[in-house]
Amino acid sequence: MNNNNLPSPVDVSKEQLIADFKVVIADAEALLKATASQGGEAMANLRAKTEESLAVAKEKLADAQEALVAKTKAAARATDDYVHDKPWHAVGIAAGVGLLVGLLIGRR
Repeated sequence: MNNNNLPSPVDVSKEQLIADFKVVIADAEALLKATASQGGEAMANLRAKTEESLAVAKEKLADAQEALVAKTKAAARATDDYVHDKPWHAVGIAAGVGLLVGLLIGRR
């Protein structure tokens, strides 16, 4: 997160990457189930290798998701601390943001 506690483009892309990765894992699992009846040693080896890769990918995805949650919680704590330490600054910032949003909406 950047200094103003808005999600940075990197954080947003991480969230999108996690979502996309979940879809890929689900598709790969569905493909494995669909080919379960296929015979042959080569197919069995390919399925085993794919299952192993999926297990590693799921673990890495869980780690990435955990890190993202930890960063989000830290940003929320920092925001909460700032608001408690400097309540009038927070009120001023909120008023400024409200004014900006009002001006932008008023232009339409």
